Amino acid sequence: MSSLLRPPALCRLTGARHMRSVSVRASEESCSSSSPLFLSFEDPRAFRVKSMWELVRALTVFRLCSAPVLVNNCAQMMGLSRRILGKRCFSLFLRPSVYAQFVAGETEVEISASMQKMSSLGLHPMLAVPIEEDLGESTGEKRYEENLCSMLECVRMSHSNGWSQNPMMQLKITALVRPELCVKLTSLLKTHQYDLSFLVRAMDGEEVSFTGLSENENTHLLLGLRRLSKVGEASVDKVRVLVDAEYTYMNPALSLITLAMMMKFNQRSAWIWNTYQCYLKDSRALLVEAIETSSSQGFCLGVKLVRGAYMDKERKLAEKELRSDPIHESWERTNDSYNECMELMLKLISESPEHFMMIIATHNEESVRRAVTRMEELGLHRDGNRVCFGQLLGMCDHVSLTLAQHGFSVYKSVPYGSVDDTLPYLVRRAQENRTVLQGIRKERDLLRQELHRRLKLIKVT
Repeated sequence: MSSLLRPPALCRLTGARHMRSVSVRASEESCSSSSPLFLSFEDPRAFRVKSMWELVRALTVFRLCSAPVLVNNCAQMMGLSRRILGKRCFSLFLRPSVYAQFVAGETEVEISASMQKMSSLGLHPMLAVPIEEDLGESTGEKRYEENLCSMLECVRMSHSNGWSQNPMMQLKITALVRPELCVKLTSLLKTHQYDLSFLVRAMDGEEVSFTGLSENENTHLLLGLRRLSKVGEASVDKVRVLVDAEYTYMNPALSLITLAMMMKFNQRSAWIWNTYQCYLKDSRALLVEAIETSSSQGFCLGVKLVRGAYMDKERKLAEKELRSDPIHESWERTNDSYNECMELMLKLISESPEHFMMIIATHNEESVRRAVTRMEELGLHRDGNRVCFGQLLGMCDHVSLTLAQHGFSVYKSVPYGSVDDTLPYLVRRAQENRTVLQGIRKERDLLRQELHRRLKLIKVT
């Protein structure tokens, strides 16, 4: 076993000074333009493509999701309902409602039907295997190998069915590597500096040894890195893999691994992307560091930009551990952070479109308008796929459909699988996105307007 001999810090890379000046310049030229008038997001005609049942279902589900007591206690309520109704009856009850609103289906035939409808609306699917783990949920190597098979199947479905010319999928590293190990690796990064090329060698099958890990931990990390490498090998030139961010206590390790995947697979284009959570105080610094690293190491950078979804847990954990709060103090500061990072990436994409790509993953209308304004000013094509937009399946359709109708590339995050497989995923997403779910009054109003229009037509005829 070879030892870790070359650990240069990521921030001490050739070209860092140049990239830092670029990032500062881009930030100083932050967006101040007026919003495009055509993006009003006020037109209920965006929902005319939906069936009557889909309108009723969406209104019902959103009404339930806007009740804080239901969202905050959805895990307990789901568990109680399942015990009362039984597994089969509970599944039959959930399938046509919440499940159908937010999940594409279980079989490939069901998923394909959902994807074809999505394609007819000008939207692109971003398939998401609903597999992830947190501390205390770790499983054995056999389970991780099964998860690998699920990820490879996701690559195959995304590529082979022709649902999108530029298919994307989502990946959580904790589906293939134990979260406990990711936490330990994050802790080690405070005193150890791991060279990206060292991780790439591990992905290539070399029996390397990571300083600070036990023999069993090292063995598991090597297996996990090789699993991730197999996903990368299957997806290059076929499907862009967007690696999700998770909790701050493991994110540094996840980003390190993702950057190593980028070094291996992003030589010609950005096939592996990383996620940056702008509600974190250090989000911009992390993004700048990734930009510098990609430029100095000569690989392409794909960025998924989100506000973030783990606010309550992060703040409670920081308070419990007597740490400073990692989350911005206010919603306004989070918005500023998001806009600064978005502006930085848009400027870089306009300057080096062959090197940078981004998905603006947000339900926030003002951020979408701001992005579109800057795209127009910078001469970035609406459907050029260097910049695209993303929302969750079953949510914010008035934004998604409006963008698609005006020629922008729009992706919907699409989980799939059985009720049992997707339920934990849906519960977590509901709790993480409770602010969005409780603030969808406008979408409900538009859905209601379209429903009333349909009912009037029925009365007339």
